[in-house]
Amino acid sequence: MRTAIPEQKRTLPGVADAETILRTCVHCGFCNATCPTYLLTGNELEGPRGRIYLMKNALENQDGASARTLEHIDNCLGCLSCETTCPSGVNYAHLLEDGRTRLEPLRRRAVGDRLQRALLARLLPSPRLLRPALHLVRWLRPLRHLLPSKAARMLGAVPTQLTRAQIATPGVHRPAAETKARVALLTGCAQQVLGAQINDAAVRLLTRMGMEVTIPSNTSCCGALTHHMGERTRSQEMMARAVDQWEELLNAGVEAIVLTTSGCQTAVADYGHLFTGSDRAAAAQRVSAAACDITQFLDRWTLPEIREMRSIRLAYHDACSMQHGLRWTQTPRELLRRTGAHVIEIPEGHICCGSAGTYHLLRVDFSTQLQERKAIHIREQKPDVVVSGNIGCLEQLASAVPETPFVHTVQWLDWATGGPCPPGLEELLAGPQITPSATTEAAS
Repeated sequence: MRTAIPEQKRTLPGVADAETILRTCVHCGFCNATCPTYLLTGNELEGPRGRIYLMKNALENQDGASARTLEHIDNCLGCLSCETTCPSGVNYAHLLEDGRTRLEPLRRRAVGDRLQRALLARLLPSPRLLRPALHLVRWLRPLRHLLPSKAARMLGAVPTQLTRAQIATPGVHRPAAETKARVALLTGCAQQVLGAQINDAAVRLLTRMGMEVTIPSNTSCCGALTHHMGERTRSQEMMARAVDQWEELLNAGVEAIVLTTSGCQTAVADYGHLFTGSDRAAAAQRVSAAACDITQFLDRWTLPEIREMRSIRLAYHDACSMQHGLRWTQTPRELLRRTGAHVIEIPEGHICCGSAGTYHLLRVDFSTQLQERKAIHIREQKPDVVVSGNIGCLEQLASAVPETPFVHTVQWLDWATGGPCPPGLEELLAGPQITPSATTEAAS
């Protein structure tokens, strides 16, 4: 793709990278075939190709961008399905994030929109603030039918239960037997409030496998949520603190940084790029190299002995951050199969469920349509349980398919290797069990 960016813009931060990315696009349109918003609307400007043209025009135009441009950019989920599909290797993620950062100051949002975004940017990265805020909002749920549709849907998305970690508390958690490796666990910001049981399961499983698990206190947010919202300054401050904290742990002998939130892992994996040219470049590269999703880490080791169980129809939902961001799809399925579960696929597995960080709160209409679409596909498969590797997806889908239990991958693996039954699965996992044929495969 040819570009005509004015010379006075070429010296601005990020412009050179953006131009390089733009020139790799051959405008073939393959990306539109896998874009959720294009799938819903059929609108060229609601697909990656159209958005790329809009961002190109914004860079070339001295006047910046129109309100229409900013609206279409806002509507992008950032799911990165387009990157998986693109035959030219267009780095849409970096282009989108640069575009959002560059275009955000050009728009005067409505007061309600500005307030909502400001609150989310400050509440979600802080469990200390998020918990009381959600408790307050839950009191308003009975009144949601009296509110405008967008506000009502937002209130409906607030979980009915909040959790606290019982095991995954700051400190060092040592295995009962010999220590095989030392790892640090990133517990996630919102996950500490919405799914602390996931972190508990991770600590149990890792220590059962002989890992010494360090959970640092006052860990800085990875910066993913604010970064995707276009708040570059705030997100970079968070990321800088995170790099400093995690490098200190690596210097102290931690061998890997394990994450149970794939959305966080995609951000951390990109630290090396985001800090290019800064005094933290080397540290950021080191942190990115050491960080891994928990299934990536488990793939390096042999699982403990698998408990006896009957055959379970288990549907695996690929989080976009996992399949498109990390390009990590088969290993989670293989780990689940080792437990003896019958892993089934969900149709349109490459299409986002509509959660996408803060998207389900900011773009409610599109999010709800994608949620309902995914719910139909899940019900068609009639699974006994649905497993995914990201808290956002689990919350989004569990509210749409309440009759089916949803658990995190690590919760299932924890139970399969001797841990307690995950909440909501008591009835499913009760009764006679049989030894799965896959038990012997764990050591292969």
